[in-house]
Amino acid sequence: MAKDSSKGVSSRKSRFIDRIVFVLLALGAIIMIFPLIYMVMTSFMTKNQILSGKLNIIPNPWVLGKYSEVMQKGSFVSGIINTLKVEVPVLLIGGFTSSLAAFAFAKMKFRARNGIFLVLLATIMIPFAVIMIPQYVLFTKLRWTDTLLPLIVPACFGNVSMIFFLRQNLTSIPNDLMDAAKMDGCGFFRTFIQIFLPLMKGAIGTQLTLWFMAIWNDYLAPTIFLRSESNWTLQVVIRSFNTYYAIQSDYALIMAASAIAMLPTLIIFFAFQRVIIESIAISGIK
Repeated sequence: MAKDSSKGVSSRKSRFIDRIVFVLLALGAIIMIFPLIYMVMTSFMTKNQILSGKLNIIPNPWVLGKYSEVMQKGSFVSGIINTLKVEVPVLLIGGFTSSLAAFAFAKMKFRARNGIFLVLLATIMIPFAVIMIPQYVLFTKLRWTDTLLPLIVPACFGNVSMIFFLRQNLTSIPNDLMDAAKMDGCGFFRTFIQIFLPLMKGAIGTQLTLWFMAIWNDYLAPTIFLRSESNWTLQVVIRSFNTYYAIQSDYALIMAASAIAMLPTLIIFFAFQRVIIESIAISGIK
């Protein structure tokens, strides 16, 4: 009886602790998501309601025309198009070269393989702020500044984070497949294309999704390399909106532009959330 009573007390304590943890996590989630909700609600508010000095969550009245007004701005549409011009070649070419490099580091044997990989991995610790001035000087000499080339060409040679992630994923695939492919007369490239690339498609899709969101939200590099309004990417256009329309106190339009810009990344993340978490968990374990 004593053991049963002690088990009952411990189970009640564990349930009580679980409820406290749940409440704390729920409060944390609400605090984190509140700015997002407030941003969307502000895009439907009138100027007087925004500038009233009160924390109003529900628009009164609802103003529905800001989103169509944003889409009628030529610079906003061109910003989306320019961002997609960067996204498509980077994800296609950069994703392929990254997966190819990951395959080489994981399955091919060559001299100083681990040393080269460690040097490559060490570049992750170098912040962009350290190399942005040398890059700007280089791209200026190449006459690439004020074009999209500085945002496209370097990324087409691969992404170090993606290479590391895919290499970790490939370590979970047996090396026997390499031996079987050699016995069938397959070269390294054919082995990669026909055997390993299909097995990596989940991990590649995860990394391409994360890379898409990173490029879509990139602000610093486009600000440095792009000067002409016709070449601005989406985040630079939103910055110009913030500079121009904040003077007019048209915060609803700024929030509407931000909400539209945020929508693709939210849709992609929630659509592939399970795959992203599972792929990261598997690679982390291995």
